[in-house]
Amino acid sequence: MSSTLVNSLAKVYDPNPLHGQKLSARKFSLNGSDRFQASSSSFAHHDATLRCMESRIDSLSSQMEHLLIMQQTVLTRLDGLSQDVRGMGRDVASSHEGRRGSGIETVCRDLRGAVERIESQGRRLEGVEKLVEGTQQVICFIGEVVKSSKLVEILFKQPGNKTSRKAKDDKDKAKQSVKGGKAQKKRKPQDSSPPPTAPFDHRIVTPKPHQIATYYTINRDEVLGGRFGQVYKCMENSSGLTLAAKIIKAKSQKEKEVVRNEIQVMNQLNHANLIQLYAAFESRNDIILVMEVEGGELFDRIIDENYNLTELDTVLFIRQICEGLQYMHKNYILHLDLKPENILCVSRATNKIKIIDFGLARYKPREKLRVNFGTPEFLAPEVINYEFVSFPTDMWSLGVITYMLSGLSPFLGDDDNETLNNILACQWNFEEEEFGDISEEAKDFITRLLVKSKWRMSATESLRHAWLSDQNLHYRLHQKKNKCHSSHAPPPES
Repeated sequence: MSSTLVNSLAKVYDPNPLHGQKLSARKFSLNGSDRFQASSSSFAHHDATLRCMESRIDSLSSQMEHLLIMQQTVLTRLDGLSQDVRGMGRDVASSHEGRRGSGIETVCRDLRGAVERIESQGRRLEGVEKLVEGTQQVICFIGEVVKSSKLVEILFKQPGNKTSRKAKDDKDKAKQSVKGGKAQKKRKPQDSSPPPTAPFDHRIVTPKPHQIATYYTINRDEVLGGRFGQVYKCMENSSGLTLAAKIIKAKSQKEKEVVRNEIQVMNQLNHANLIQLYAAFESRNDIILVMEVEGGELFDRIIDENYNLTELDTVLFIRQICEGLQYMHKNYILHLDLKPENILCVSRATNKIKIIDFGLARYKPREKLRVNFGTPEFLAPEVINYEFVSFPTDMWSLGVITYMLSGLSPFLGDDDNETLNNILACQWNFEEEEFGDISEEAKDFITRLLVKSKWRMSATESLRHAWLSDQNLHYRLHQKKNKCHSSHAPPPES
């Protein structure tokens, strides 16, 4: 058993645990418009500090290699002892035919001595194992510090040209204004291109202990909504950029940690279908998140009697949600509160969407999670049963959203208890009146998501499903949509 333990230790241990960390550190550097050019003396100081840290890491690595040599020595001795024990067993077998008395007693004494020596070596091996684990934890800790250090961010950041950057931003704004004018004159056809990116580069945001009024002007007359905090339009004083300010009341330390978790999650997001964070400000009673501003909720389109929501529109919505979820899940992020209210439409004229509200999201790739929160109508069975949640939990919510785009809710009851019981029973059907004209591919898509077990389609599998990927189907849906006097859509790709 001790030999097996040593072998497992040798497999688990990585003598170069920080291999590749420098590359990730490069990726961690920011691309925001607030880049600055560090002075040569500051770079020299940081460079010396980094070399010192690297030398310490090299020293720890050499110590780990020495420990591996010790492990190999222990393994060799254990193998030798094992061979001795087998030899003694053969001696006992041969002595069984002749000498039984004193010979057996001698063999027993030898065996007891061998067992004692093995136990002694095992105790030493346990000490080596603890030392290896401790050293590896120290190296991993140093690696995490290096990875998240502002020092690395400064060293690997490319100096930006603020003048040329400002000119580029002005040029982009001019192009957007021209495009906006054309959109008012002639309605553009629907397409499958991604929604516009945020009007700023992705950045890593840390809450600033300053008053937001120093940097932004909040228009409290323009309320954009918000269920966990008021959302207003705001303007950056230095650039005139229009953004959204989400004011979250957070007085206790626990409440502040919840908001900081949302900031940590949003720092990992860099995708066209996910809302982007621009800045954050923390005061005694609240935390304000500044992010890109978008149009109305998808929920508004579902209940809008004047809007003709077709199956082709639904395909475009769901495909974008799947692309956003695919990106999140690849980065080990769970949203855990997907619903139409958290899907923003970029504008009334297009079907471009962005996923918002990451207040309940989780970013713990190595931990099993149980949660007891969310909106009852969209909860997965495993959440209600307080079982482990994972990526299929978000996919269940996507199935409910897809069903709801028909105008109905699959599990909604008269109260929350009835709704939760309906979800646990997982009994639902396609109403003939609402789904009579819906394609079989759409019904199959929903059926593969609203499954009580966790064997649901993943985001990647959903994107490959015929309902989202079959161009011939989309062309037929487009022709059906034209009969309803809706907007034009492109023909299928050849």
